Amino acid sequence: MIGRKQETQPQPEQQYTKEEYASMKQAEREDAWAKVDAQAQEVFKDDASMKGFLGFMAQCTPQSTRNLLILYHQNKEITHPRTFDKWKEAGRSIRSGEKGYTFFADQEYTKEDGTIANGYTITKAYDISQTRGPQPLPPQKHLPEEIIAAMVEQSPVQLAISDQLPQGVQAQYVPKQHTIFVRNGMDETTTICAIAREQAHASFDTVGSGYYRQAYAAQSYCAAYVVAQRCGLDTSAFRFDKVCESCAQMTPEEKRGFISDVKRASYSINRDIQRSFRDLEQTVQPDEFSVETQKPAKTPKSKSEKETER
Repeated sequence: MIGRKQETQPQPEQQYTKEEYASMKQAEREDAWAKVDAQAQEVFKDDASMKGFLGFMAQCTPQSTRNLLILYHQNKEITHPRTFDKWKEAGRSIRSGEKGYTFFADQEYTKEDGTIANGYTITKAYDISQTRGPQPLPPQKHLPEEIIAAMVEQSPVQLAISDQLPQGVQAQYVPKQHTIFVRNGMDETTTICAIAREQAHASFDTVGSGYYRQAYAAQSYCAAYVVAQRCGLDTSAFRFDKVCESCAQMTPEEKRGFISDVKRASYSINRDIQRSFRDLEQTVQPDEFSVETQKPAKTPKSKSEKETER
């Protein structure tokens, strides 16, 4: 019994020298980046792979490109990941027995010259489904016409309805006029997707960017898919075979750059839409169920009272 008891006692943590610890952390970083690059390659494999990853980008809270890739590699159902400390700050605790996911956490560090720099550390993150706390409210659903109104309200460039667009052109961002021209008479889903694609184009047209349409056509198309997914729209018309073919020869780093472009554009459009909805919610509007004190009805005066008043 004594022997068995000694065997079950926890072993003390292994002590590392400074060099051994640095080597271990370097191997950990290399392994994480290898998984990121492998997943970046997998995203561009075919139509289904691209749709799967872009759908994940839409369902997950905003993350860095490297975290989107490594989280998707580990669990495609993740929606809201945070580190242990961040969940603690939010008033939630991790359920017992839950295992975290490899995660790149931003970190400040001091250089040898004493200056502060930004870097990262490899740590663990936990999805909201692995935590205890009040049940979060489901995202509010909006009608397509409300989404269009929000996109128009917060558009970074002017939108104009046009009957003069060439056949087959649903919408077009014109850099010289900083205007998106939208075809008149399209159905609501097509209108939202077309506006989102062109707003993505407009986001790439920044000072000194050397923007030209064809260079960002694929990224803008992908960003429109993410926005449509996030809005709960039908995205069955999207096809990504051509996108995957055009990016087939890219290096993993270039593919990460492509994904970063898609992420940046789609996040920007979604922020603008949500800002418009928040502004609308904060507007004071009359309510049909108002509470108003009814004034008592005046009783008609008797003949004697009238004569007294005279």
